[in-house]
Amino acid sequence: MTSTTAVLLSAAVGYLSGALPFGYLAGRLKGIDIRQHGSGNIGATNVIRVLGKGIGIPVFVLDLLKGWLPVWLASTLWLADLSMSLQSAGAVLAGLGAVLGHMFTFWLGFKGGKGVATTAGVLLGVHWLAMIGGLGIWLITFFATRYVSLASMLAGVGVAGTMYVEMSRTRVWDPVMLGFGVLVMVLVVVRHRANIGRLLQGTEPQAGRKKPE
Repeated sequence: MTSTTAVLLSAAVGYLSGALPFGYLAGRLKGIDIRQHGSGNIGATNVIRVLGKGIGIPVFVLDLLKGWLPVWLASTLWLADLSMSLQSAGAVLAGLGAVLGHMFTFWLGFKGGKGVATTAGVLLGVHWLAMIGGLGIWLITFFATRYVSLASMLAGVGVAGTMYVEMSRTRVWDPVMLGFGVLVMVLVVVRHRANIGRLLQGTEPQAGRKKPE
């Protein structure tokens, strides 16, 4: 297998993995179309809101795993013999494919979720420290505000920031990885643009609290 084929295969496998709509399938198992309830999103947050934690938490775990698995497969099976730069590029493309697959799944007319859980899974595979940084900011923001959307957007900033700080500290720069971190930050914010409007208007629902009238 050529290096180009290996990198392209990574992206394709990532997309197919990410496109598995676990939130939608969970809703169908319960006899509903999750897209017609709550926020209309197929992600774990809306599944928890509509169907409860017993269904939503497994969906979250599956959404995380579909981000981690293609990165692990690519790095272990067909990228292992390539140069470090190509391994990084292949792993990042596998992860990016998974995130885009979740956000724009072909099963559902190229519509999907916001990609937070899947992105966490990808980061677990390509840069675990950035995942820890993003998770830390998510937890602090969520418990301080109870806004899942705000916590998710700031976590995206934390991912890119953690990568930059770590590369500055070690003086080992990986432009592909850092570019991926910045892209993650942008994608998460863009996918939450409707939430931004509600946050500014004071109508964004808070977890565990009644939705404002």
